[in-house]
Amino acid sequence: MSTSTVTPARSDHAALRRSISNTLKGSAGNLVEWYDVYVYSVFAVYFESQFFSAADKNSTIYVWAIFAATFLMRPIGAWYFGRFADRYGRRLALTVSVSVMAGCSFLIAITPTASQIGGAAALVLLFARLLQGFATGGEYGTSATYMSEAALPGRRGFLSSFHYVTLVGGHVLAQLTLLLMLTFWDKPEISAWGWRVAFGIGGIAALVVFWLRRSMDESLTADSIEAAREGRAKASGSMYELFVHQWRPLLLCFLITAGGTVAFYTYSVNGPKMIQSAFAGDDVMTGTLINLGVLAFLMVLQPLGGWLSDRIGRKSLLVFFGVGGVLYTWYMVTQLPQQHDALAAFMTLAIAFVILTGYTSINAVVKAELFPTHVRALGVGFGYALANSLFGGTAPLLYQAALKTGHVDTFAIYVTAVIAVSLVVYVFFLKNKGPNWLDGTRG
Repeated sequence: MSTSTVTPARSDHAALRRSISNTLKGSAGNLVEWYDVYVYSVFAVYFESQFFSAADKNSTIYVWAIFAATFLMRPIGAWYFGRFADRYGRRLALTVSVSVMAGCSFLIAITPTASQIGGAAALVLLFARLLQGFATGGEYGTSATYMSEAALPGRRGFLSSFHYVTLVGGHVLAQLTLLLMLTFWDKPEISAWGWRVAFGIGGIAALVVFWLRRSMDESLTADSIEAAREGRAKASGSMYELFVHQWRPLLLCFLITAGGTVAFYTYSVNGPKMIQSAFAGDDVMTGTLINLGVLAFLMVLQPLGGWLSDRIGRKSLLVFFGVGGVLYTWYMVTQLPQQHDALAAFMTLAIAFVILTGYTSINAVVKAELFPTHVRALGVGFGYALANSLFGGTAPLLYQAALKTGHVDTFAIYVTAVIAVSLVVYVFFLKNKGPNWLDGTRG
């Protein structure tokens, strides 16, 4: 009697520990890759003059155009790494993607300035960021798939929420890096060479993650990998399979992502930039502290959202995000830049982040549940990357253009409208709980 009761408990405990270990290893790479993504947006104001002439009035637009251009590579990266992960394993695909990110971060860190090599400096920056966009396109779908597959049933929402804990954590680390630099160095020093240190840190951290990811368990079965290598699993990672037989979940993935990604970049990238501008000059440290604090707040909200979804269902949280986004976006976009009181600025963005958590905390597992194993990494990555490229990556550029032309109201309407479209999908095309591919209870 004692053996039959104790052994399953030990087995469950060991499975949970293994799941947590794989989640941490998978999310560590996600943390570093997204640090490399966000260190660009956090330090853009400091290295802008190093890649473009200070006399060029459009230099800020150029910097954010490069940020947006990297998103053009994400669907390509999602296709390449998604196919790779569905055929040869999640672990190997994730290891390769983080290696690409490391190399590009080092390249940016050592690139000569425009005063030294002219326009070639901007071209090198564009090239490196395009490659990073390629790697990020592969990282999202593969890591979202891996972390969802590695999580135990009943805890998938909670464990997979660490996908966005580390995604936001990358932004937090980038802000923390800037805060530490502002503590010890003056702004001219950061602009001259401090930003190079920030990119170099990302490259070194990626090398550490390369070592960590080699010890992760593989979530794809050995039989599936062997079948793909021998050419017996032609449907694995196949675009034909995705577009012909899995087009419905692909379309759902795209529409689920559209509103979430435009809100994410509007709130978490444009929002801190609004605060940075409102507290410019002598208050730059105050603005950086606000951003660091509110992004840390967003980060710790993710497990709470994931835990809640395991109990009340994913749809409930997505609907909460959709309704909140439709009602609050206009206020945040138009009023946050006017907030010069630290507490008011923090609370304005914090409320937006509470709303955003309804999407971010569960979006990885929601999309992973849509697809069967043999096209899961490709479907999640490609559906996300298309929406992310069209609506997410362009949001900072569109906001800067709206700011320059005095059409911020139009930008707020645009973001609200995209969220509203996704809200319709959440309400009418998703179920709160039910059979899904991760549980093996569909098709």
